[in-house]
Amino acid sequence: MTVHHSGPPPATAAVYDVVVAGGGPAGVAAALTLGRGGRTVLLADAGGGPPPVGEALPAAARVLLHDLGARDILDDRHHLPCHANLSAWGSDVLAAQDAILDPHGHGWHLDRGRFDRGLRERARLLGTDVAEHSTVRPAHRSGDGTWTVELRGPRERRTVRCRWLVDATGRRASLATAAGARRIVHDRLIALCLTLPPSTTSIPDTSTLVESSPDGWWYTALLPAGHRLLVRYTDADLPGARTDRAGLRADVARARHTDARVSAHPWPTAAVRRAPAHTVRLNAVHGSGWVAAGDAAAAFDPLSSQGILIALYTGMRAGHAVHDHLDGDRTALPRYAAELDTITAVHLRNRRTFYALEHRWPRHSFWHRRHTAGPTDSADGRPRTRPDPMPIGTEPESHGCLSGTGRLSVGTSPSWPSPWSAFDLCQVSASRS
Repeated sequence: MTVHHSGPPPATAAVYDVVVAGGGPAGVAAALTLGRGGRTVLLADAGGGPPPVGEALPAAARVLLHDLGARDILDDRHHLPCHANLSAWGSDVLAAQDAILDPHGHGWHLDRGRFDRGLRERARLLGTDVAEHSTVRPAHRSGDGTWTVELRGPRERRTVRCRWLVDATGRRASLATAAGARRIVHDRLIALCLTLPPSTTSIPDTSTLVESSPDGWWYTALLPAGHRLLVRYTDADLPGARTDRAGLRADVARARHTDARVSAHPWPTAAVRRAPAHTVRLNAVHGSGWVAAGDAAAAFDPLSSQGILIALYTGMRAGHAVHDHLDGDRTALPRYAAELDTITAVHLRNRRTFYALEHRWPRHSFWHRRHTAGPTDSADGRPRTRPDPMPIGTEPESHGCLSGTGRLSVGTSPSWPSPWSAFDLCQVSASRS
């Protein structure tokens, strides 16, 4: 990591075991895990960029939140239960997967701001120091490995010291990339997002809907306040990526099931919001004095519905790895990296399988790319290590709209296997601090 050697660190600087950069689910999960292990932690939440609009959380998150001591932050008064996931994929027939079949119960459409604040407050109650609206800038590293870190906020700058850094800054992975880690980008997927005003006529439908189209796919779901989120996914270099609000209205009219739900809401006057949604991972998720978690380590296709789930899990596992490493276990961080490699491999295999199930538009670029990419190729046939398909420096930690779409059901096919298939879910419970 490039650091500025400006002399010895201030003698009065507060000292922590770990500084976590990023106050989203991954960062807070790391802070909670480390705090429950007795470590002193500072959690810096930059709070910049547009806020996440609405995200889905699968029911399996109950297990992780329980392990983190935060299960009670979810309630059906502030977060909208999701009782079914609908999809039209591979045909025009709408298929459904009911939450009654999930052993963990129903999922949620989150009030993401409330969810993140609840997690940070839980970390604060555990003893974590939370620096709101603050960015982390490593300034100096001593010979003994201790970091001197500058915290920069709108009203003050201060210096602290720590033994380890956790990068949970989202897709930009600011600490990891400054340390020399490279992003491996697998496709050019972007999200075009609109939030529709509440409907005054329709009966609330709390299901998620995914519908494939010639140049990508659509997602829609209600938000807790009654608004409806509409997202079009396509590749950044395709014409549909440049669609404006009027064009999006014309295009969604050709998606029968999505249009039926959208038509019950007034069309918004706000501009279309674009955000990166591509699959990307780091070539190295830990290095000398740092480790990455959440989207900073690996961000997956939103079709998998695992964004926040993976963020919570990798944050927790990164926290355990750092704790064990600081106790002298030199295998802890390589084990964490190997686990992420396994999760990524499972995701890429499942992604290939599910995109292959849509075969109605084989000559369209979006689908041709995903049908012809090999197990280790990018989805558009380009080199796997390259710049991101759109700037991410101003984006929030997730890709701005949703990091999970609910488990996709395709006709009579099973839902997308969750990453837990790579390692037994019961191991999560066994990992409790």
